[in-house]
Parts: sequence; structure tokens; C-alpha cells
Amino acid sequence: MASHLGNGPQNGGPLGPAGQTRAKVLTIDSMNPLVKKVEYAVRGPIVARATELEKELERGVPKPFKQVIKANIGDAHAMGQKPITFLRQVISLCVNPDLLDNESFPADARERARRILQGCKGGSLGSYSDSVGVEVIRKGIAAYIERRDGFPSDPDNIFLSTGASDAIKNMVKLLVRGEGRDQTGVMIPIPQYPLYSAVVAELDAVQVNYYLNEDNNWALNIAELERSVKEARDHCTPRVLCVINPGNPTGQVLSKENVQEIIKFAAREHLFLMADEVYQDNIYAEGCAFHSFKKTLMELGPEYAGLELASFHSTSKGYMGECGFRGGYMEVINMDPAVKLQLKKLVSTKLCPPVSGQATMDCVVNPPQPGEPSYESFIKEKTAVLTSLAERAKLVAETFNSIEGVTCNTVQGAMYPFPRIHLPRRAVEKAKSLGQSPDGFYALQLLEQAGICVVPGSGFGQREGTYHFRTTILPQPDKLKIFMDAFTAFHNKFLQEYAD
Repeated sequence: MASHLGNGPQNGGPLGPAGQTRAKVLTIDSMNPLVKKVEYAVRGPIVARATELEKELERGVPKPFKQVIKANIGDAHAMGQKPITFLRQVISLCVNPDLLDNESFPADARERARRILQGCKGGSLGSYSDSVGVEVIRKGIAAYIERRDGFPSDPDNIFLSTGASDAIKNMVKLLVRGEGRDQTGVMIPIPQYPLYSAVVAELDAVQVNYYLNEDNNWALNIAELERSVKEARDHCTPRVLCVINPGNPTGQVLSKENVQEIIKFAAREHLFLMADEVYQDNIYAEGCAFHSFKKTLMELGPEYAGLELASFHSTSKGYMGECGFRGGYMEVINMDPAVKLQLKKLVSTKLCPPVSGQATMDCVVNPPQPGEPSYESFIKEKTAVLTSLAERAKLVAETFNSIEGVTCNTVQGAMYPFPRIHLPRRAVEKAKSLGQSPDGFYALQLLEQAGICVVPGSGFGQREGTYHFRTTILPQPDKLKIFMDAFTAFHNKFLQEYAD
């Protein structure tokens, strides 16, 4: 008698009555078609191949390189950055409260941990929090925003989240509705962080592209926004404008005047504004500064006072690089109270964000202050990280620009160069003959021949006929030199191989 737990001979499914193979309920044809539309290049097939190559190296398979350098993602600690001591001390104390009276930990770290734990149910980081986040942490975030911007922030407008990504998805989910010309259009920059196109695809909204100006250091041009929204209204209803500042993958930092223009455009076109500000601490170029959309909106006065805005921050970037804790928050401004109740209901379906991530965010918004025991060491560590990132940002752009067939804009902020590669005609034709995008072909060859993993520009979007890749400035200086030397050698060989 055949067991129903066995595998059928044809498609691996369980056997039905009389030994017949039972058809699967869930197949590639019957699954949700919107999920199949989702693409996320940052963890795409090239990255999967990089992982395979790492395992092959471990098994002793000969390769023309000794290690795989994964420069595909902004994961600072994976690239060798050391954690900030104060932050890890507070989290350690929260995880193990028995250490709270241990004087080997500085008094300010113990005080922060006690404050966090007093806000946790049962005094434990292991308990559920309110769905919107631990109240004392939301109050700390609101106080941080007030210090940063000089305008009040209401803790009831703060929603803690599983990284910024989860909050971004929830916000888009609220905005999506309609069919045909009433279907929600989501305006996103091109190049963009692939989270946005993935969320738009999954939620069955319409992606409305606006192009950043590569010839002007990836500037955001208002005339381009106007072109984009006008053309989109022929087939959908644009309801939301997404802006990433500092830019990912493009590394530009918006001027205050540009932020003002964007706010005025959103108000004029009756758009909800989403400001992705997770790289706000990562400003490198001389003359650049971070200008929050919240502060700029408030400074514009009563004419724009009603503009709806959601802004996002994260523990994953900045000087912290604490990606794995999945800490983030969203502040909503001028949200309809009835909609805010619906948002609270929506986030409640996931119970709560990781409380350890919330505690990490509390450390980010409540760092040591002058006169506290940890202040000097904290400032020294923070400054060292940001200074080194600035040096690497300059070095990488200058090196790319010294290589034939590569041009790279200044990395003003964030963590990524997005260099343009001028590919020979024969390389483009070879890629197309293999059914690959030209920059995807280039990135795969770079991985197979030099052990360097980057993300092809086609995964972020780019103007037709241009080719790019995104890499990161996060490799530590010794590994960054290996990266740049190996890249230069590969690129020169590639140009020779495919020369017209």
C-alpha cells in the first residue's frame, strides 16, 4: 500500500488514491501572479552565484581569485565595520538585565537600558510591545526629531518598524486603490532602490518613473517631475511621490532649495510625499548637508502646512550599520486621523516590530551626551566611521574615473557609487545573444573572473542605452584596495576582449 507521505514518480508530489500522483495545489502557474512580478536585484541571481562561488572556494575548487568580495549590499558589519561600543553595551544590558548592576558597564549605558526595560512589558525585551512600538522609545524618537528640526514632534505620529522597509511597504499599501485610470501611480526615482519597484509590483500599483539627471550629479529636476506626472495621468492616478535623500544607489544629496521645490511640487500636484531619509548621517561632500523634509516643510509656512508626509529612518545605515537588528521608524505628518487608525490596525496584524531593533533605534536617537561617561569614546568611534567612509567615497569615485570606459559621479552621501560603464558594441551584442542585459553580463563576468559581486544597473533602472552597476564604499581600506585593483585589471581585460 503506497504511503501518502511518499513522493510521486512524476513531479515529486504525494501519491493519491490507487497510487496516482496528486496534482499540487500551488504551482508556478496557480500562484499569486503579483509575486512573480516582484524583482529585487540586490539579492538577485548574481548574488546567489557569489554564494555558490564562496562554497566552491571552501571546497578547494580552483578560481582566478582567492576570495569573493560581496559589494552588492549596504551591510557595514559584514564588510568589517566594528559595532559602536555604547550601542552594543545598551543592547547587551537589555538582553541580560542581570548585568544592570555590573559597574564594568558605564553608568549612562546602564541608565539607557533601565529606561528601555521599564517601558517593556514585564521589564523584558522578550515581550511583545505595542504594535506601534514601545511608548518610551517613541517619545525618545520624537524628542530626537525636535532637536534635529527645531519643530515639535508628536510621539503618536511615530511608528516603529522592522527596518525602514516595512514602514515604506505599509505606507504604499494605504495609498494603493482603483483600476484603470483610477489605479494608484507611485512616482519613484530612476535609478531607484529596488524595494520600491518590488512593493509597487506586489501591491498591483503603477510604477511612475522620473529620471535623475546623471549629467548633473544625479540631480532631481522639477521639470522632469512635471513631465512624469503629466504623462502618467493618461493611464493612472499618481497619488504618491517617493524621494530618497541621500540617494540610493546614486549618492546625491538634495540641496535645501531642491527639497523646497519638491514639497511645492507635491502640494501643487496633490501628492502624498514619502521621504526615505535612512542615510541622513552619511554626508561626505564639501558643501553638502542633510535637510529633512519635515523641517523644510515646516519652514515653508502655512501655505504648505497641510501637506501629507511620511519620513523614514533606520538603524541599518549611518555610522551604526546595525542591519541585522531590523530597527526603523516612520513619522507621519498631517495624516487624516481616520487613516491613522487604519494604519494602526494594519501594523497590529504583525503584532510588533522586533523589540531588540526598537531598543537599537533608541540608542541611535539617544546617544551619549557631553559630560556622560561614554560620550568621548562614542564620538571618537562615530567620527572615525564617518571620516573613513568619506575618504573611501572620494577614493572610489576618483579611481573609477581614472579607468578607461568608466565614469562616476561624486559620492556626496549614502554608501554607494553608481558608475557608468561604456561597453563595447561587441560586448553588448554578446550579452543580447545570451539573453542577458549588457550590464548583467558584465557584472556576471566580473564575478566569475575577479570574484567581485556588484549589482547591475538594470536592477535599479537607468536610461535606455546606458549601463551601470552599483557597488558600495563599505569594504574596509585593505579590502577596498584589493577590490579596486582587481576591478581595474578585469575591466581593462574586458575592454580588450570585446574591442570593436
